[in-house]
Amino acid sequence: MINIIRTVAVAVLVSGLFLTGCASTKTTASANVNNQNGVNDPLESMNRAVFNFNEMVYDNVFDPVARGYKRVTPDPVELVVGNFFSNLNEVVVITNSVLQLNYESALASSARLLVNTTFGIFGMIDIASDISAVSDINLNKRNEDFGQTLGRYGVGSGPYIVLPLLGPSSVRDTFGIAVDSFFMDPVTQGVTGVFMTDVPYLNKTALRFPVAAARTVNARAQFLEQDKTLEEAALDKYEFVRDAYLQRRTSLVNNKAEEK
Repeated sequence: MINIIRTVAVAVLVSGLFLTGCASTKTTASANVNNQNGVNDPLESMNRAVFNFNEMVYDNVFDPVARGYKRVTPDPVELVVGNFFSNLNEVVVITNSVLQLNYESALASSARLLVNTTFGIFGMIDIASDISAVSDINLNKRNEDFGQTLGRYGVGSGPYIVLPLLGPSSVRDTFGIAVDSFFMDPVTQGVTGVFMTDVPYLNKTALRFPVAAARTVNARAQFLEQDKTLEEAALDKYEFVRDAYLQRRTSLVNNKAEEK
């Protein structure tokens, strides 16, 4: 399965590069407009090809599965599943907070992980957010990843890139995704087993693959309504998604949006 996805991704990228070469004049003009607007998107022709491929896959594969999931899953159960995966993500947040020397975020996220994992039954109940709502203790969800960590140390985002299946990114954030996935994410870091070398049964593909698949379906299900609104509102969906992504990433790197 992984090899098939990898092959398709390479094919799309090659096709995008071909289209880029065939439309060099259009790309140059578009790049000039992007530069004037402060948008670093020199690979727009290739990115649009990958974006269209992703939209096709979402519409024909992921979205039908996500709609089926929402149809058969009661809202309380869907909330519990979302909370569980959000709790697993705290490991990524804590690690990157420490790397950024942001100890306030690291302590708050550690407390959040502890409270939700123990009293919240492995994170299925978001008790930490309830505590924040009724007190002055801020245990709300943070958002930190390795792309932000690099940004905090002055690494530029580089050109905007649309990744096959994964969507909007940049050169910096693509590297960040790889680092988080292989070394920090509890669901996917089983490839290296950095944190769980002594717990082999948790590193089995038979366990991690369905968990990762369930997380993907749940994430797409949460995005369905937003995507529908975006389809109706945006004149150029590609540009809207690109600009929104770049603005949000700049805000997160500058810690202007501590809470998710």
